[in-house]
Amino acid sequence: MSSVESLSPYGWLVVAWITAIPFGYGYHISVLNQLHSVLACESSLIPNNLPTCFELNDFTFSAVTSVFNLGGLLGSAQANVLMEKFGRRGTARISALFTALGSAIMCLSGNVSLLGIGRFLTGIGSGIGICLAPLYIAEVAPKSIASTLGVLTQLGIVLGIFFTQLLGVYFSSPDAGPNAWRLVLFFSFAVALIQVFMTGFMVESPRYLRSKSLRAGEEARAIERRIWLHGVGVGGDPAASPLLDERDPEAHPVAPHGNFSALTASQTLFKPPADVRLPLLIVCCAMVGQQFSGINAVLYYSNDILSQALPELGKYVSLGITVVNVIMTFPPILLIEKLGRKPLLFFSVAGAFISLTVLASTGPTAWTTVSSVFIIFFVMSFAIGLGPVPFVMISEVAPFYAVSSLSTIALSLNWLTNFSVSLLFLPLRNVLSGGAPGDPHHDPGKIGRVFWVFAAILALVMSVVWRKWKV
Repeated sequence: MSSVESLSPYGWLVVAWITAIPFGYGYHISVLNQLHSVLACESSLIPNNLPTCFELNDFTFSAVTSVFNLGGLLGSAQANVLMEKFGRRGTARISALFTALGSAIMCLSGNVSLLGIGRFLTGIGSGIGICLAPLYIAEVAPKSIASTLGVLTQLGIVLGIFFTQLLGVYFSSPDAGPNAWRLVLFFSFAVALIQVFMTGFMVESPRYLRSKSLRAGEEARAIERRIWLHGVGVGGDPAASPLLDERDPEAHPVAPHGNFSALTASQTLFKPPADVRLPLLIVCCAMVGQQFSGINAVLYYSNDILSQALPELGKYVSLGITVVNVIMTFPPILLIEKLGRKPLLFFSVAGAFISLTVLASTGPTAWTTVSSVFIIFFVMSFAIGLGPVPFVMISEVAPFYAVSSLSTIALSLNWLTNFSVSLLFLPLRNVLSGGAPGDPHHDPGKIGRVFWVFAAILALVMSVVWRKWKV
């Protein structure tokens, strides 16, 4: 009998393939941030050619930015149905197709409407995929490294954000050419298309196969032998499997409603079984706290915020923020098993709350050095816990038969709060500061007031998680 400690080379390829989905999600979270300066202009009428820019005021830009989240909300709402009907692998192909189509439309868009339609479609793809990716990783990972691999969802997101910022720094500069910004969107199309073609060479989740049929055990074991090192079958003993085996009653979870199938999202939300109610509350609060921490306000609009304080360096500071975000995603990979999920989340929330209160007190443009330091500290704090832990906890706090539907509900709520932040941040900032930048009543020192809202909501919902989550 052999224990399973890692993945085979093919197993790592499978994980890399599915991580391309959160990569695309992160890429499109921030793709318009760096491109805003070249996308917006007073006149976009260029006969017989693709326009080099579009007429975008603050509200229009916020609307185009936030429509991504509406698509994500729709995709997340349907993810449970798709995962149960087409399996994990088939759902990954659907997600990648939506992302590829949306990216192609954005790349070739000739007006703001097409830009918005493309962004909506990429949102659908990302919404489906961000429900699927952490679940698939949890189901193919050996138990010994399941939590560590769970952090890869967040790593994929922050790498996507980093790459779009990196490409945007160059392709949004005058030296790159008038329509060079379209290549940033083409890159996303290429990645999604590669993932579509790779899907045929990937495997279905062995745990999903077991949950669908008692006769799928041999197929599941064959997949495990391919993706694990020293996995089940190496020593010929099914007990070596780090996941669940046919002889384990949890390998075929039967829901309290008596069916062999998983719960639907509507059953989980409106008539949750007793053992699902508390996980539902914990995961939903964690997802709301993650988004209302204000992280995406920084990622969506960091160029706009920092350009007022550092006109020449704003986009480079934004890139630096994403570098910090990537670097600080690695400590949880090492610490999540040693410290535990709950302490890691606590330290993350504490750091984020302190940062938000400082930013709210000083304003991002009032004390440039102090504010820049605490924006970076905020991103560091978010990355070590608030970023990865809500994704990791879904498959850990809920019974298996409810994981898929709970993932759909939690991520749909995540998208809804994300949409609210992206749509309302700039208008709310302008209201609280007396007007938009350039308005005679605009007071840059009051811009930070918007962060009080984030700090209050973060403290409220995460206190619920802290009290109710028993680990």
